[in-house]
Amino acid sequence: MELHMHSHHFTRRMPDWRAAAIAGFSAGVVFLVIEMVALWMMGENPLGPPRMIAAIVMGPDVLSQAGTGAGVMLAALIIHFVLSIVFGLILAVIMAPFSFDSSVGMASLAGAVFGVAVYLINFYGMTRVFPWFAEARGGVSFLAHVVFGLVAADAYLKLERKEAGASEADLTG
Repeated sequence: MELHMHSHHFTRRMPDWRAAAIAGFSAGVVFLVIEMVALWMMGENPLGPPRMIAAIVMGPDVLSQAGTGAGVMLAALIIHFVLSIVFGLILAVIMAPFSFDSSVGMASLAGAVFGVAVYLINFYGMTRVFPWFAEARGGVSFLAHVVFGLVAADAYLKLERKEAGASEADLTG
């Protein structure tokens, strides 16, 4: 087995933005399903995380409401999917120029590491601004973030058009 030390150096290849957005959205769907089903199976309220997400824009009063209304759920879904797409775009910005999309193994590793980084940022960095996320730290959230990164990276790998990174002008002309 030969190790290629220079196979993942920086190149000027641009990401496929369409593939990145779709990959981020898709990973966001998988994330929601994993987190909500896991919480439900553990006997916890699966609507707790959407309330926490909605509180980012609606304020912490949403956290103490008895029920989760349609407005809260809509706000949570919009915020969640916007962030999922943004994270998908950021992951593509990392993967494309360093050729982390060269194989399924490399993409999966990059995605898993990215998922861990997003977890740490969300649940340790952002808690300074949104302290209510500290109570959601734990195995389910960690696993959901790792899976998010894996799905986003692998979906990007499957969806991307390699020639899109070479030159957008070549595609139109």
